Amino acid sequence: MSGTLPSGTFSSGPLARFGRRSRRTVALGLPLAVGALLLASTPSEATSSPAQIATSKTNGVNYLKSLQAADGSYVTPGGLSNEWAFSALAAAGTAAVDVTPGGDVTKNARTVYRNQLSAPSWPSASPVATDYQRATLNANAAGIDPARVAVGRNLIADVVSYWQTAAPGYYGPPANFNGTVFGLLALGGSKTQAGVQRVPQSLLNASIAVVRANEHNDGGWNFSQAAGNPTQLAATSDIDMTGAAIASLCVSGVANTDAAVVAGKNFLKSKLVNTTGAFNAMFGVNTDSNGWAVSGLNACGFNAQGADFTTAAGKTPIDFLLANQFNPGGGFKYQPSDTSPTAYSSIDALRGVAGAGFTAVPPTPVTVGAPKWVGTSAFTSGTASKLALIVDTGAGALKVCSVTITPTGTTSNLGAVLDAALASSTPSGCVTSRTPTSGTGTVTEVNGVTNAGANTWKVSIDGATAAGATRGTVVNVGDTISLRYGV
Repeated sequence: MSGTLPSGTFSSGPLARFGRRSRRTVALGLPLAVGALLLASTPSEATSSPAQIATSKTNGVNYLKSLQAADGSYVTPGGLSNEWAFSALAAAGTAAVDVTPGGDVTKNARTVYRNQLSAPSWPSASPVATDYQRATLNANAAGIDPARVAVGRNLIADVVSYWQTAAPGYYGPPANFNGTVFGLLALGGSKTQAGVQRVPQSLLNASIAVVRANEHNDGGWNFSQAAGNPTQLAATSDIDMTGAAIASLCVSGVANTDAAVVAGKNFLKSKLVNTTGAFNAMFGVNTDSNGWAVSGLNACGFNAQGADFTTAAGKTPIDFLLANQFNPGGGFKYQPSDTSPTAYSSIDALRGVAGAGFTAVPPTPVTVGAPKWVGTSAFTSGTASKLALIVDTGAGALKVCSVTITPTGTTSNLGAVLDAALASSTPSGCVTSRTPTSGTGTVTEVNGVTNAGANTWKVSIDGATAAGATRGTVVNVGDTISLRYGV
């Protein structure tokens, strides 16, 4: 079996950048025969106890702290692959701002990461959708408001810029289905600082429909597009992507009793290895795949140590993860036969063991004076800034885009956003007309749809209650703007 994914996809742990590399058994090295993997040692106990899990979290956090570079970063050669550590640290109760090299608080992991994300050169000269989706999830876990990383960096706007107008609900090339799953995870899972869903449900619903359409006949999902392709729908699903897909549905409002979610859960259940509690993944039994599957179960409120995921031999996926952890060192090995830990496996495993999905609410810092959240609070006059805009006429496909404005003060207004979107947006065509064209009065028409009786244009910002849209509606840095026509 080839370990190569289409260009623009990402691997589950080893590359962990949703990047542009080949996937090699989801880690390093060549695929191993599943039969050989099943000969590996099994946990010495059955279901892991709360005390064992607590010890695993403590030791796992210590190992992830050891990965921090002397400059405070989690950068590895070739990119920000170790940034997934922020989701695992937060899940285990450790704030990124509290992670410092040698106690130097000026180089704390959150500040360094925020500076990296703010750099104009980040992520690269040829970014892909998953670069921004990954960053959104990890910034959120690190306590960095993804929409307000800096005046010049709004990760929510960056994510929606990959909306596919010709294939509504997809983010990035539809063939690379993983970009849509993680787009949904990023937008559904990264709430505002107050814990409010910042994007309209209509936007999430468009991608929920796409995820449903790509579910394979066996109940799982794969990294590539399957919708409309009977051959692909009949293909065997992937453990990793099934975990991510059910998580994307659940964090976006789909109940865990929903047929698609239940089918995904049952697919995972069918892949359990009786003697270890591992999932028999596409590339063989491994910690990364187990971590992703457990994170999917966590996100949907399924107990990875419940009856559904306890084998006849009394083993669970958590048992398998803990059996592959080095203690007291805290790192996790990729395969049971390995003799040393890997960063990627340790990150994926700890996040799952700690009970998280693919991001986490940042913990309250212990560093004196450090806030739970950081983010820029105002526009800088004369400096370009991006905003996310969703336009819903109530009939037909949504218009979704990133809009760049250059404010003349510390705040702006809806009129300036509509004017800028009419001139240019990514993707293009987000706003094709608006009335009035100046002033601060009531917005009476957008994209050819005019106020009529009780049906008028309403605006909601960052998930707040919708109100009548006016050109003078105040817009702040990082706002997600939802325009909806209706009662």
